[in-house]
Amino acid sequence: MKFAVIGLGSFGSNIAKTLCEKGNEVLAVDKDKEKIKEVKDFVSHAISMDAADKENLQALGIKDMDVVIVSLGPEMEASILTVLYLNEMKVKRIVAKALTEDHAKILEAVGATEVIYPEKDMAIKTALRLCCPNVLEYLPLISGFGIQEIAPPEKFIGKNLRQLDLRNKYGIQVIAIKELIPEKTTFIPRADFVLKDSDILVIMGEEKQLEKINAL
Repeated sequence: MKFAVIGLGSFGSNIAKTLCEKGNEVLAVDKDKEKIKEVKDFVSHAISMDAADKENLQALGIKDMDVVIVSLGPEMEASILTVLYLNEMKVKRIVAKALTEDHAKILEAVGATEVIYPEKDMAIKTALRLCCPNVLEYLPLISGFGIQEIAPPEKFIGKNLRQLDLRNKYGIQVIAIKELIPEKTTFIPRADFVLKDSDILVIMGEEKQLEKINAL
């Protein structure tokens, strides 16, 4: 796939590097020439320019990219203008990094197809890890829903999913189980799957229902 990453702070440069490592074509853009020097050896193309200029964007041929990621750090106005211009150019998918909730709303209003809020997401993950030791990973979905990886509570060990009846008792769905011994992942496990203390549950549901599981 073809990606463009606009803004090469820590977030943007790491996304660009990871996308390249996965075999994608990546165009990296930043007006800071030093940041361009830092990434030029591991991306397909690296260009120093002001992306908040519509003519510059048009000259890049950026509308042909599969995904454009806008990560312009503290420059809210620049990121808003960049997303606006990309939308006007009919870019297929625009993923924009937001700094605040209001910033996120504006980015969506001017054409971002997806808005990410790294600091908020990391804060939620860290808080869950600190207050709910069983939660190993958390992925927000649509408002009010999420996916979590949890170590099964002690009362779950030795019981199968039919006995636990998590869907009816807690309103959550087990979508996968990661077994550490032996190492394998079972997607949509059967009702007769018996949980071990070395297993990791991947569960999905409303956040308020996930909280009940975390409290066990």
